[in-house]
Amino acid sequence: MFKKNRPKPTLAHSDSYENNNVVKGQNVPPSPISPISKASLQFHCQLAHGSPTVFVSGFANVKELYQKIAECFDFPASEILFCTLNTYKADMKKLLGGQIGLEDFIFAHRKGRPKEVELVKTEDALGLTITDNGAGYAFIKRIKEGSVIHSIPHIQVGDHIEKLNGELMVGKRHFEVAKILKDIPKGSTFTIRLVEPMKSGFNSIAPKSNVRGGSKKSNFGSGRETLRFKAGGNAEIQEKDDMMDVGVEKINAILESFLGINDEELATQIWEIAEGKANSMQFADAIDSSDLEELGFTDDLVIELWGAVTDARDGRI
Repeated sequence: MFKKNRPKPTLAHSDSYENNNVVKGQNVPPSPISPISKASLQFHCQLAHGSPTVFVSGFANVKELYQKIAECFDFPASEILFCTLNTYKADMKKLLGGQIGLEDFIFAHRKGRPKEVELVKTEDALGLTITDNGAGYAFIKRIKEGSVIHSIPHIQVGDHIEKLNGELMVGKRHFEVAKILKDIPKGSTFTIRLVEPMKSGFNSIAPKSNVRGGSKKSNFGSGRETLRFKAGGNAEIQEKDDMMDVGVEKINAILESFLGINDEELATQIWEIAEGKANSMQFADAIDSSDLEELGFTDDLVIELWGAVTDARDGRI
């Protein structure tokens, strides 16, 4: 209906991937920008395994943020696996993605112990959801209960996938790593080398008391303004948009249902493409004119996505 050469829908599988950092640009009207300059913003930051609190500022994308954090703590930026917001735990629901609330507290998770596991692929799907940090490291975001990987205690959520059968995965995107895993023949034995996040040897570290809780209630993560990373190394300060948040969440659920992908930044990009579009035809044309064309969305998927957009706009979800 929209485009004759759209491919047929692709069935979702358990080995999916997620992206948490890259928001590609669209030809959309600019969002409201706060008069506050991003150069003047300062964010509280600690190392997740324990450290004093520092302040980071002057960054416009995730790679620059990692560099600023690394400079504060005097180690290479390549040591950072990922960051979480408002928790020192490797909570995948709190991953730093394409935006940071102006009141958010950043925790950087540094490389820890490497480990290598040999296993047999007894099922077509391993039960992994893979994401990446936007700086060349793919890692495990979710492990499906009852899956092949779930039965192996040495493989955990938050582990960076460094090598597969000796092939270096550093620098590859999440979907590339997911495809390599998916293409491993059923019944074959393969080796996966992982690097886990550095863990604290203590249950409580004094500098974290203001975040974990205490006599005073923390305001971290409670603000309405966010610093949103945009394409081309730009960042904008925007008011939190509840309608957009609902729409992005629904779009994300549709992507996972159709493609086995759970990707907040891709969902946000789709929402932004829909801005100013009056019907599904205009929406489909905008997708085909963007860099999303290479993903080969089917007509059915486009219709479902447009339905999510209009439902959110009209307050039906």
